[in-house]
Amino acid sequence: VAGVTFSITIASVVYASGQYGPRLLTNFMEDQGNQITLGTFISTFLYCLIVLSTVRAEHEVSGANGENPAEDLVGAFVPHIAIGTALVLALASVGVLIYFIHHIPKSIHVSNLIAGVGRDLGKQIDVLFPRRIGEGEPGKEVREGDEIRTELPDEFGREAIPICADSAGYIKGVADEGLIDLAREHDLLVRMRRRPGDFVAEGDVLVLAWPEAHIDDEARENLRLAFAWGSHRSAMQDARFLVNELVEIAARALSPGVNDPFTAISCMDWLGAALKTLAARHFPSIKRYDEDGALRVIAEPTTFDEFVQHVFGQLRPYVAADRNAALHALRVIGEIGGRTENEEHLASLRREADAIHEGAQAVLTLGADREAVATKHRLVVRILSGTASYNTIATQSDSIGGTA
Repeated sequence: VAGVTFSITIASVVYASGQYGPRLLTNFMEDQGNQITLGTFISTFLYCLIVLSTVRAEHEVSGANGENPAEDLVGAFVPHIAIGTALVLALASVGVLIYFIHHIPKSIHVSNLIAGVGRDLGKQIDVLFPRRIGEGEPGKEVREGDEIRTELPDEFGREAIPICADSAGYIKGVADEGLIDLAREHDLLVRMRRRPGDFVAEGDVLVLAWPEAHIDDEARENLRLAFAWGSHRSAMQDARFLVNELVEIAARALSPGVNDPFTAISCMDWLGAALKTLAARHFPSIKRYDEDGALRVIAEPTTFDEFVQHVFGQLRPYVAADRNAALHALRVIGEIGGRTENEEHLASLRREADAIHEGAQAVLTLGADREAVATKHRLVVRILSGTASYNTIATQSDSIGGTA
C-alpha cells in the first residue's frame, strides 16, 4: 500500500507540474497530508517487521550446537501487546488511506492550488510590507555638531566599495537586522544592489559599502554572508515568486492548447486581492536607520508599480487575446483603483488598463468583443482618472464591484 501511495503521489506531481507549472512541485513536497500518509504506512511496515523478528515458534532452535538438544529448544514467544499495537496501526493506516484517496484529488484541483498560492501571497505581503529593516526615520533627535550621518553623502557614489558574490544562485533571503548590526559595528553605510528573488553570478555586486577605511576582510565576508542563496527561488522573502506562480498558471490556462479562461480569471482574482492589500499599505522608506538615528542601509523595496507590472504586464499578451480574460482584467484593475487615492498607484493602473485595451483592440477579431472591452475600459478610466467615484460606477454597472 505504501508503494501504491507513493506511485499515486508521483503521478499527481507529474500531472500538476505539467498542467500548471513546475514551480508548484514545492507545494506538493511541503504538503503535510502527503507526508503524514507516507510516514504512517512506512512506519507501520517497519514496526511490523521489528515485531515479527521477535516471534518464536515452540520448537525453534536458537544457537544450537548439537551437544545438548534439550537445552537448545526454546519456548514459544508471542508479543501480544506489540501485535495488538500493530493491528491498531494497521487500522489507522486504513483510515489514512481513505483520507489520502480524498486528499489527492482535492490537492490537485486547480481552484485549491490557486487559492493556496493566493493565501500564501497574502501572508507574505503582511510580513514584508512594511518590512522593518532598522528604522524608517532617525530614531533620535540629531543635534547640530553630532557626528551621526542621516543622509547619503556625496562621497558614497565615488568611494563606495563593491562587495561581490563568491558563487552563483538565486537570493532567497537577507539577514536584515544582521546587516544593520554589522554596518553599525564597523561604522559603515551600505547600499543593497540585490534583493530576494534576484539571480547573482559569481562576481556580481551584492552591496556597496562605505567608507573603505572601515572595510576589512572580516567585514567583507560578513556582508557577503548576510545574503542566502540557492539553486532556485523561494517565497521566503520574495513575494514576486508567488506572483509569478499565479501568473504562470494563468498564462498556461490562456494558451491555445489549454484555452481555459476561467482558470486565468481565478488567478486574477487572487492577484487582485493581493494588489488591493498592497494599495492600502505604506511602503517602507529606502533609508534604514539604526537605533542611534544613523543612516546605515539603503534598501529599495519592490514598489507597487513593479507589482502591477509583474501581474498585468506579464499577463497582457495572453489576456488581450481572450475577451473574457480582458474584461475581467479591466474589472480587477478598476476594483484595485477603488482601494487607493495614491496618484502614482492610479497612474500605474491606468497604464496597464490602457495597454490591455490597446492590445485587445489589436488582437480581437469580432467587433462586439472589441466594443465590450472598450466599454469596460471607459468605466475603469473614469475611476482611475477621478472623474467618477468607484462607488458611483459600481452602483451604475454590475460589471465592476459585484453583480448584486
